[in-house]
Amino acid sequence: MKYSFLEQYGLPLVVGHDATHSRSLLTFYREHPEEFHEKLLEAGALLFRGFQMLSVKEFAEFAREFSGRNLLDYTAGASPRTKLGGGVYTSTEYPSNFTLSLHNELSYTSAWPEFLFFFCVTPAPEGGETPLGDSRSILGQIDAGVVGRFKSKGIRYDRVLEDQRASEYSWQAAFETADRSVVEDYCTSGGVNYKWRDDGSLWLSETRPATATHPKTGEEVWFNQADGFHASVLGPEAYQEIIANGTFDKLRLNSFFGDGSWIEVSDLDHVRAVMQKEMVPVRWQAGDILVVDNMLACHGRMPFSGPRKILLAMA
Repeated sequence: MKYSFLEQYGLPLVVGHDATHSRSLLTFYREHPEEFHEKLLEAGALLFRGFQMLSVKEFAEFAREFSGRNLLDYTAGASPRTKLGGGVYTSTEYPSNFTLSLHNELSYTSAWPEFLFFFCVTPAPEGGETPLGDSRSILGQIDAGVVGRFKSKGIRYDRVLEDQRASEYSWQAAFETADRSVVEDYCTSGGVNYKWRDDGSLWLSETRPATATHPKTGEEVWFNQADGFHASVLGPEAYQEIIANGTFDKLRLNSFFGDGSWIEVSDLDHVRAVMQKEMVPVRWQAGDILVVDNMLACHGRMPFSGPRKILLAMA
């Protein structure tokens, strides 16, 4: 077995093998499970490269065995994606020219996955990297005053989901059901404020902490998506227009402090600058499997051209 890092970065840790021919990743994992879990806690992300190409079914099997649990559904997720079955989804299906900023998956909800598994079926011919960031390092680089404001108030995430079954931004797509009672049960059990609007759309609001403590390492990490949800991500002109027109209640996504007060754009810009500095781009190769500890490392997506197919499983 051999380990290396991508260029000068401390993550992801690239895992290879010494054999002259490719091996089964699942067999390789079964030979060293404790070591891989230890390495994941150290680095935050493992990139398995140079192994036999997996089928979707084999990818799901590897994710289940590595995590030791059943795979999760993407219930209440904010990003559009396609469910392939068996706990496997496509990665976020935003337009190819869109940059997805660093984030920890489902950190805006009461229950998030511990592990993320990405599988590169088809790498984009140009762009399409999955950047990673160390959530521990990000917290340490953010100004103490900014951290203090976020930690003392928490973050309120507001969302509006359409009532259009064919829409990838509908409540039916987000909750994978057309039954309102299922949605209401989820909200009640998760402490999510909700309201059905006259047009059938669904308003959701939930307040979550800005940081979290990893249950295994005891380390505090930056763990929120305030910068990605906030209306300022649409750009200065659009944001000023929203303020002038008072149309916050119509936005698909938005964030406030937990007490309902405004988050200063300067604070968010500072957070974004730190994340940009900490970003490590992972250029995909066909067959790559990337395992991410969802609390220790955040991830995103760079723009791309041409075909690109990355699959996701969560546990």
